[in-house]
Amino acid sequence: MALQKKYVVEHMEEGISPWVLLEYLAISHDVGGGAKFYLTSLPPSLKSSLPAQLSDPQVATTTSAEVIDLPGVRSLAEQGRVCLLDPSATKDLSPEDAHAFDYFVFGGILGDDPPRDRTGELRKYGFEGRRLGPKQMTTDTAIRVTKIVVEDQIALDRIEYVDFPELRWNKHESTEMPFRYVKDGRTGEPIMPQGMRELIRQDSNRGFDDFE
Repeated sequence: MALQKKYVVEHMEEGISPWVLLEYLAISHDVGGGAKFYLTSLPPSLKSSLPAQLSDPQVATTTSAEVIDLPGVRSLAEQGRVCLLDPSATKDLSPEDAHAFDYFVFGGILGDDPPRDRTGELRKYGFEGRRLGPKQMTTDTAIRVTKIVVEDQIALDRIEYVDFPELRWNKHESTEMPFRYVKDGRTGEPIMPQGMRELIRQDSNRGFDDFE
């Protein structure tokens, strides 16, 4: 039987860019939404503009200024049941951690390139940290990997990844993504949110146009 966990993303941007929105939609789809996916520190102005998939009451979206203000998290934190996914942690996440933690907290910024260590803003809460290996991941990938490890009980080093994939648009144009992704077992391609490739291509085209 799968171990049901909760995934908390602390929103650390001023707005919600198309890139971030696609990641949040992918996360909600992957973890099943409902009371398993939390967004915290989301201003009311942003909350009211979320698409239906994220504004549904089944998705626990809060306007909390602190992750620990989530219902039930304060007492769990006191018991050490909250894990902060932290690139600077000294210990990697393992299947055994499923028995130690109920909530897994993400800074919403694991995909920074170069990394800015804004996860440091969450360390002050004293959550125990775990790392997802040495390479940067997008936030949706980080949650996908965490779910595979703690719910499916598959170790980090047994997951198949695609590192720094090159997305080729034609013979002359391509974009290299500076992140690690989970590999799709059917296609061998990196798993990305629906619509992300198109968004990356649009951004790439705008970049090419700047040189014309």
